[in-house]
Amino acid sequence: MARVCVMMMAMAIAMAMNIAMGDPIAPCYFIFGDSLVDSGNNNRLTSLARANYFPYGIDFQYGPTGRFSNGKTTVDVITELLGFDDYITPYSEARGEDILRGVNYASAAAGIREETGRQLGARITFAGQVANHVNTVSQVVNILGDENEAANYLSKCIYSIGLGSNDYLNNYFMPVYYSTGSQYSPDAYANDLINRYTEQLRIMYNNGARKFALVGIGAIGCSPNELAQNSRDGVTCDERINSANRIFNSKLVSLVDHFNQNTPGAKFTYINAYGIFQDMVANPSRYGFRVTNAGCCGVGRNNGQITCLPGQAPCLNRDEYVFWDAFHPGEAANVVIGSRSFQRESASDAHPYDIQQLARL
Repeated sequence: MARVCVMMMAMAIAMAMNIAMGDPIAPCYFIFGDSLVDSGNNNRLTSLARANYFPYGIDFQYGPTGRFSNGKTTVDVITELLGFDDYITPYSEARGEDILRGVNYASAAAGIREETGRQLGARITFAGQVANHVNTVSQVVNILGDENEAANYLSKCIYSIGLGSNDYLNNYFMPVYYSTGSQYSPDAYANDLINRYTEQLRIMYNNGARKFALVGIGAIGCSPNELAQNSRDGVTCDERINSANRIFNSKLVSLVDHFNQNTPGAKFTYINAYGIFQDMVANPSRYGFRVTNAGCCGVGRNNGQITCLPGQAPCLNRDEYVFWDAFHPGEAANVVIGSRSFQRESASDAHPYDIQQLARL
């Protein structure tokens, strides 16, 4: 029943706006991020951060693709709502004119800092993803035959960026592997991340990007993994981590305002994934959720001590769980987050535009 509710919510938004599939309101959608939106770029890497095995994708029409979910990710939901007739191709598979629809560059375990996630093996950092995009832009110029044509085309595309989670989860709060936690205060660390983030945004802008959606970090301290490790009752979130996440998000909002005031021809917006997630956890029954503190698939306390194993049988009532595994929301939660990112339900969901408004600017 919950699955029907969330699907109907997304369909209702699309129908209300009369978006015809195959007639997108933006010509292309470029996606930068980590495991929350990776659609297969890590499949060929030597990495522990891979999800190209069952039961990942158990509810997805193409099966296990490398998505860290039982089904759709937030960007899959947004892709549908933008009006595309198929999902955006991962960079590792994008060829020819397919890139004119956009490319998904996201890589599980990737961070804003270069060293983030290194204990998990190979991954494509934010800088690496942007370098891959610069390569894509040169291909777009070749296809369209003219730099001005390419610039005009790219200026209408949506660029969504969602990074930073691993800079906390697989760096700052992992003292066994990283020294950043002792080197930086939470405020100084957030400043360092924002400075690095800004450098990459400028490169993207210089390569034609004009419509940016910057996705804030979710409440990492409420993930089943953190609850399993650090929560006495298995329910109370780790406020030390969430507080650091809020500091970063606050600076990301300020960055959006700064760019909007100082970047000619560009539009930036902030997507409040933290706030949307908190609403789902505070009002689970409204969305059909019953379990907010444990993974549907996993091992140990909160199903969060070890993430979903190959061939493991997941829970049957998947859409009653906010979390699919130790770290990642399930499709039902992704539909809520993606839908509210596209068309905000409350003023706090997006600042100053939701993605639908950004596409129409």
